[in-house]
Amino acid sequence: MNPRILLLSLVLILSSFKTNSKSNYLVTDYGIIGDAKTLNTSAIQNLIDQVSEKGGGKIIFPAGKFLSGSIELKDDIELYFEAEAVLLGSKNPFDYKKVVSKDTLPTRHGTALISAHLRNNIKLTGSGTINGQGGYLALALDSLYYADPDAYFKISKSYNERRKRPNEGGRPNLIFLNQSKNIQIKGVTLKNGAEWVTKIELCDSIEIDQIKLESDVYWNNDGIDLVDSKNVRITNSDINAADDAICFKSHHKFSYCENIYVSNCRVRSSASAVKFGTASHGGFKNIELDNLEIYDTYRSAIAIEAVDGGFVDGVKVSNIKAVNTGNAIFIKLGHRNAPGVVGSIQNVEIKNIDVTIPKGIPDKDYEIRGPMLPFFHNIFPSSITGIPGHDVKNVTIENVIIRHPGGGNQAYANMPTWRMDGVPENKENYPEFSMFGELPAWGLYVRHVSGLKLKNIRLEAEEKDYRPSIVMDDVKNSELSAIKIKGKGYPKQIVVKDVKNVKISNDEMVEEIGGNSESN
Repeated sequence: MNPRILLLSLVLILSSFKTNSKSNYLVTDYGIIGDAKTLNTSAIQNLIDQVSEKGGGKIIFPAGKFLSGSIELKDDIELYFEAEAVLLGSKNPFDYKKVVSKDTLPTRHGTALISAHLRNNIKLTGSGTINGQGGYLALALDSLYYADPDAYFKISKSYNERRKRPNEGGRPNLIFLNQSKNIQIKGVTLKNGAEWVTKIELCDSIEIDQIKLESDVYWNNDGIDLVDSKNVRITNSDINAADDAICFKSHHKFSYCENIYVSNCRVRSSASAVKFGTASHGGFKNIELDNLEIYDTYRSAIAIEAVDGGFVDGVKVSNIKAVNTGNAIFIKLGHRNAPGVVGSIQNVEIKNIDVTIPKGIPDKDYEIRGPMLPFFHNIFPSSITGIPGHDVKNVTIENVIIRHPGGGNQAYANMPTWRMDGVPENKENYPEFSMFGELPAWGLYVRHVSGLKLKNIRLEAEEKDYRPSIVMDDVKNSELSAIKIKGKGYPKQIVVKDVKNVKISNDEMVEEIGGNSESN
């Protein structure tokens, strides 16, 4: 889809929101107390129900700290938070209830501070804060497991014995919106979820604008998770999450994320900044990322994955500035759903990217950091990988600068080019930039790919590295032009093996090894 057409369609869709010029309701007029002590769950829910029955309206939270457990939005409801207003999530796990009933489509997660199910025209707006107190809430669940296991299992189906913490499904989201339409989240600060902060599943027509999201108090607390949702705009926001910051997922085989536009956002993550496909049962279509500032991010700036039989088709990424980020680009087709069908990744365009990769740990200032790897390694390159017999197709990467520290040392980890057949496929593994272990390139590793176009790419390594810059293995019908490489330590900076119909303008940089290569 043409980006302008996509943008226009989203504007038209979002303009269909009801302006909700109906009555305003100040919560303190209805016995709701902002003293951070009084549990207001029932009073807030009663007010929401009454206002919705009257045709909708704006429910206003003034300055104060309003303690609550689970509340459910209804049709035509706007929760408005003034500057010093805080909706404070209860620390008691028994104050949260299941969101989705048994007769609806299955979901992985079922509790939240704020939820909506099968609702239309709902808003969370203002300049106040929604704080889930997720660290306290998660620790309360953890203590409950050891103090009263029977009570714990009434809330959660399982406990992660290996990692010694409550599993994701038992910890409440801050916001969980399911099968709803015409959603606006604007201006507010979202803080400290016990799990994924904002989960939007099977929803349509969503505007997220000018929000500040801060959540780094516990594990698995993704910032924004879009699950099989369509017609979405995420703009002008600051997102800081200890897990993936902006994450697209597809949990449902016959559904997919479609028509998503992310722009003018500042992003920080102890995992990946923008990532989609770790759950990829359906797919992803017409997604555009533009003008993002990414910083202090442990894993990938951009991660595009399809590992559960779903598809990725039509992704445009442009104007990305990433500093202190562990990995620039990670594109992975896998087959985690064996013996099911193999998915696909095609028609991906990445342009105007500037990434600086540090020598040290990018997310060292996070209190809760992503898990450290159980093996020694040099800094990982960007990678684009399919699986044998199933290529990643038609990827264009243009006008890209990746500044890399280099310094790869064989004594630390060793994967020379003559051993590249030893790079594991790991097609059934969880997709992550570290999944192959040490790779034989420092800049870009490409395997099982067709229709790749690299144009005006500059790769810079500050220190000598025993690996070449680019390694291509089983690559077809591809073209590399205007490649500029600053690197030392390897005689040739582009190594190819088993390539067919691959044109490389910088032929003086190319070394062909092993296999059967047809390149010029």
